[in-house]
Amino acid sequence: MPSSSSLEDQLYPSTPGKFKIERNHGLMNRQVHRCFGSSSTMFLWALLLIASTVSYVTFQGVVDSGSRYLSASWGGIQWEKQVRASAQIHRQGGMSVLVTGAAGFIGSHVSLALKRRGDGVVGLDNFNDYYDPSLKKARKALLQSRGVFIVHGDLNDAKLLAKLFDVVAFTHVMHLAAQAGVRYAMENPMSYVNSNIAGLVTLLEACKTANPQPSIVWASSSSVYGLNEKVPFSESDRTDQPASLYAATKKAGEEITHTYNHIYGLSITGLRFFTVYGPWGRPDMAIFTFTRNMLQGKPITVYRGKNRVDLSRDFTYIDDIVKGCVGSLDTSGKSTGSGGKKRGAAPYRIFNLGNTSPVTVPTLVSILERLLKVKAKKNIVDMPGNGDVPFTHANITSARREFGYKPTTDIQTGLKKFVKWYLSYYGYGKTTLN
Repeated sequence: MPSSSSLEDQLYPSTPGKFKIERNHGLMNRQVHRCFGSSSTMFLWALLLIASTVSYVTFQGVVDSGSRYLSASWGGIQWEKQVRASAQIHRQGGMSVLVTGAAGFIGSHVSLALKRRGDGVVGLDNFNDYYDPSLKKARKALLQSRGVFIVHGDLNDAKLLAKLFDVVAFTHVMHLAAQAGVRYAMENPMSYVNSNIAGLVTLLEACKTANPQPSIVWASSSSVYGLNEKVPFSESDRTDQPASLYAATKKAGEEITHTYNHIYGLSITGLRFFTVYGPWGRPDMAIFTFTRNMLQGKPITVYRGKNRVDLSRDFTYIDDIVKGCVGSLDTSGKSTGSGGKKRGAAPYRIFNLGNTSPVTVPTLVSILERLLKVKAKKNIVDMPGNGDVPFTHANITSARREFGYKPTTDIQTGLKKFVKWYLSYYGYGKTTLN
């Protein structure tokens, strides 16, 4: 009886189109005559050949599909176990939260805070290179040490999102993934559209069809106030005059989320963050770049507004922002849809999360000079037309009323904590801060 390998060699020769011819033609003719002596026998042999071919092709397809599935950055039994374990709730009345942008600045802090109090947390991040990915990977390592699993994937991957909601019935989504930065939009505008608009819609589509539908809290921005001159900025103010593409995409996000709330019954809360800073912060932010350049003896660029007016920002420390994020989740209410259909009205809210104490940029620099014991080399220039605004100032009355939001960290304390982290993280040794 011929071996299976020799049978396969006969069906699929090693050199396509060339078959070995027997020298004894008579012997071959007799064999052929015995095998195919009748039309019915030939039909059976043809069926056998077809069945063998189909079976082989099908088997190869299964093997190829399995290989692709196992080699993907997500999926598989072990992956699902990690997701479920990370989403496990460890407190009475807790929630299971999908945090997008979990390896980012705010996302990592919020994930740690939720995990610390016993909520289930699963992160999602694409680890892009808008700024040094090593910082994101360091945040990921910190989260993993606390039991938070971060899925490496893109927000626009609808199949991945569907899989996550299939594995875990998330009660809440904390959507913090976004293409950040005002000035970078002039270099790479499509990255903002892809992430802040298309990515948001992809996520909302996944949420609307999930069963149960999760409640959603997401990061808008104080940038939506644009050219508004009324201070402090209130949620009821006009937001139809954006000064940057980044602001425009966040404003578009507010309109899009309102639509999904209205049509599909998704509970949605938008948070307008005001210049967040602190340990593990973003390297493209002013406080971070000032600190780095001052320590390296490089000059810093300080912008000023019209008529030489100092720019000011409502700098908000990360711990206060985290309290606002968690408070928003706790009071978000439930989505009312099922199977993608609205069953009743659901909450739709927007809140400012700021510090309510704007600080001028020169004041910020002077505090850093004292903490770092370094005199800054300043290049003072007029603010270019790149989308920046001259000032921000948050009215937080609504957030205080709805979930007790109350920032407690002043700029002196917050900067001291940031500098301490920066010196430690980048290996500047022990430094005594005044």
